[in-house]
Parts: sequence; structure tokens; C-alpha cells
Amino acid sequence: MKIGLDIMGGDFAPKNCLDGAILAAKELPASAILVLIGDENAAKKYLTEQKADLSRFEFVHTTETLEMGAHPTKALAQKPNSSIAIGFKLLKEEKISSFTSAGNTGAMLVGSMFSVKAVPGVIRPSIPNPLPKENGGWGLILDVGTNADCKPDVLYQFGILGSIMAREVYKIPNPKVALLNIGEEAEKGNLVAQATYNLMKDSKDFNFVGNVEGRDLFNDKADVIVCEGFVGNVVLKQAEAFYTMMRKRKLTDKYFDQFNYELYGATPILGINSNVLIAHGISSPLAFKNALVLAKDLVDANLSDKIKQAFQ
Repeated sequence: MKIGLDIMGGDFAPKNCLDGAILAAKELPASAILVLIGDENAAKKYLTEQKADLSRFEFVHTTETLEMGAHPTKALAQKPNSSIAIGFKLLKEEKISSFTSAGNTGAMLVGSMFSVKAVPGVIRPSIPNPLPKENGGWGLILDVGTNADCKPDVLYQFGILGSIMAREVYKIPNPKVALLNIGEEAEKGNLVAQATYNLMKDSKDFNFVGNVEGRDLFNDKADVIVCEGFVGNVVLKQAEAFYTMMRKRKLTDKYFDQFNYELYGATPILGINSNVLIAHGISSPLAFKNALVLAKDLVDANLSDKIKQAFQ
């Protein structure tokens, strides 16, 4: 298994990327090789200084970097030797099994759609985010920003994508899928929510349990919560804000510590023909380490293949 990492992406690249790779190499099985994409000389020099085991790494040298604010489509076309462009080339050629970057998010989305492409039948790929549950387990919410506006059939497919990830990666048998709404009753919500409910209520593709409200995000009513990207992103940023506020006030709590983005590291793009993970631009070494561990879990679960099977 070869796990690709863009070491030029993120606000603190390449140091944090490389420190995260060192941590991941200690945790991942020996069969997992980390393919570091970026400045090869700088990477080898730093890893040698840190006394890392170089046998756990392969290097693909690139000479260009995509700036965080660059126009995604133009940047990929104008910088074909950037770490992100080369990462997608390796992924498309199946020379790596997954690709992770904390670089230009737009470029990662464009590369996913135009390089490895969406699974046939998937209208719009989606980005999920983990939800720590009160009982100690995990659920997920999707979409969290890729698709600000969604039609009912797109939201229905998010239910399929989320259910597959919950089952195959989080090992939740028969995950409970719910629609985020302003009330539990079937007639609640706007026209999109009502139409989506009617599509989902008789679904044989996943275990639909009805509408849930914002107060149900972290309890056991649902394992997978479906919403438009606009709503999902607001929910995600609000949760992050509460965690940040607690840290500023020096409040600690075992449950709320799970809202630390470093614990899950990155989020995959669901519904494409391979494994692509987007990490936070400010990712720490711990976040990169956990992103690479998640990448390995996605490959082990054959997640993209399971999604392809569901849409055949």
C-alpha cells in the first residue's frame, strides 16, 4: 500500500507535513509506504536530521507549489509540476492508493472531479465530517461545504454515501440515516427538506430514521446526518468555535476534547473513483499523522470500490 502526501501543502509546510509523516510511519504497518510529494532534497535532509527511517518513505520531486488563494482550475493547468497536480497524476495512474493534502482546497476538489472523476451515477461527491457521540462512538454529517445548495436527489445520494462510510470505516452495522431539519415531523422544513424526506422515507438503500433537529447531532438518534453543504458548514464551524472557546477559557472535558480537528486529521471526498483527503490548512503534525492513518483505513475498507458497487 502506498499512501501519498503533499508535503508542500498547508500553512506550515513542509515541516508539519514531514513531522506528521514521521509519526504516521511509527504507527502504520510496515507494508504501508508513505510517498512524499514535493521538494525531495528538503524532505530527505529534514528526515535525516530527525533520524527517521527512510525505508518507510518514497519521494516524488516537484518544482512548483500551488498558492492557497490561487484559482483552482487555472492553477492546476498552469502548474502541472505542482505537488497537487503530480499527486493526482500518481493517483490516476494507481501508483498511490490515496492522496492527502492541506493545500489549495479548490484545487483538490477540481483535481478529484477532473482527474480521478466521480463514480458513475454519483451526481455530486460530498465531504463528510465526524461527529463525536455522547456514548463515546462516532457518527458523521454530510455535506459540510462542497455543495452549498442541493436538490432532493443529491441529498438522497448523500444518505447512501454516508451510510457506506459509517458501515465500512466506522464499523457501524446498519447505520441510522437522518435528515437535518427544523422539526421531527415529516411536513417540517422548506420545500427541499420535505421533498427529500419523501424520497428517503421508503428507501431500500439505507436505514432512514426520519428527521432530526440540531439538538440531536451528538446523541444516538442517528449515525449519519444529511444536510446541504451550507447548513453543514455552519454546524461544523459552530462546533469548532465552541471547542476554541473552551480552550481559551482553559476548560477541559474528555468529551469536548473530541471536537479537536487534529484527532481525525482530514476528511475524505466521497463519491470519487479513489481516496482523496483534504486536511486543514493549519494542520499540526498530529493532524497529518491522523490523516494518513485515516487514509490507510479508507484503503483497507475498499471504500471507493464499495461506493462504486452501490451505484452500479
